[in-house]
Amino acid sequence: MTQTVPVPQGLPMDRDAGPFDPPSEITRLRESRPVSPMVFPDGHEGWLVTGYDEVRQLMADTRFSSRQDIGILHVPYETPGMPAPTEPSPPMPGMFVAMDPPDHGRLRKRLTGAFTVKRMKQLEDHIVEITERQLDAMAALTPPIDLVKEFALPVPSLVICELLGVPYEDREKFQADSAQLMVRDQTLEEKMAAFIGMNTFLTELVTRKRETPGDDILSDLGRHDDLTMEELTGAAFLLLLAGHETTANMLSLGTFALLEHPEQLAELRADAELMPGAVEEMLRYLSVADIFFRYATEDLELGGETIPAGSTVIISLLAANRDPRRFENPDALDLHRNARGLLSFGHGIHQCLGQQLARIEMRAGFEGLLRRFPTLALAVPADEVKLKTDMNIYGVHELPVTWTE
Repeated sequence: MTQTVPVPQGLPMDRDAGPFDPPSEITRLRESRPVSPMVFPDGHEGWLVTGYDEVRQLMADTRFSSRQDIGILHVPYETPGMPAPTEPSPPMPGMFVAMDPPDHGRLRKRLTGAFTVKRMKQLEDHIVEITERQLDAMAALTPPIDLVKEFALPVPSLVICELLGVPYEDREKFQADSAQLMVRDQTLEEKMAAFIGMNTFLTELVTRKRETPGDDILSDLGRHDDLTMEELTGAAFLLLLAGHETTANMLSLGTFALLEHPEQLAELRADAELMPGAVEEMLRYLSVADIFFRYATEDLELGGETIPAGSTVIISLLAANRDPRRFENPDALDLHRNARGLLSFGHGIHQCLGQQLARIEMRAGFEGLLRRFPTLALAVPADEVKLKTDMNIYGVHELPVTWTE
């Protein structure tokens, strides 16, 4: 590996190549040194991994730990929903995304049955019903409207609330707290207030579920006596946060991308059979959940580099999904592409449990939206769309759209 590549000072974040593309500096790093040293803002040295093969290898190797309690993380990110650690501390009970085996497996296996492909397919008709009801409500409005507020956020919120047994009438509270938790630059007080608010809400909810269970995932979890109340709350925290934030951003940002690629949009409207592959391609192309971290527990080799024990390692899934060594012409949105092998849901033991649910919601959402609103268009110039460059999950804050009756 060449040693002449400039070492980035901090994580490159400027989306200077366009609203759907990785920062150009990350692209340059992937081309020249896909496992690159970097210096974090506090002066701590770590690593940035941007190549497809290297990211896949790293995420499959549990010696790259997900835990936050084995060392201080000198990174501008943290486990979604968790306050940034300032010193070694145990992970939130039940937050299995920040755990290693065997603790990770003990908690994850309790949920595996709830998110099987078979069970998700059984839910598909109901998800379509939820989507159509929301489209009915949207059609009753006078355009222009904000697609995020009226469609992209309500659909996955309604779905995850029903699955988990969360009262949808409480959505304003948990949506405000979860959105605050995704803000990248904020005070510890702001993040802790949102964290405590959501944690308190979910603690009360899972307490009721354990005492009076219903027909939902949180009630099912509550029937396991080996799970503590703290673990139930942590699992609920993770599922609720991840269950609507990522899909909501994919629906809104994906619609933006389609409207900005009218030839691809026209083909998708003309051929409904393209939709499953189109969803995979949009997942690859947009990669809204981009940045993850790992922590080297021993000296490890990756991409021809030696990662010393104790190193913080940052992963860019978006850069990996745009690697020309894996995908031909990767910066093009090509709805005919076979995007098999995409890393948008991660890889290895932490691969997203809810990925089949997200796919069903996206297929139903995009199919219904394009069918019901054949003249859908942006209501503002594309460069006026407010991008979530300030958030830990990428997307748009608002997407003003219009249509003709």
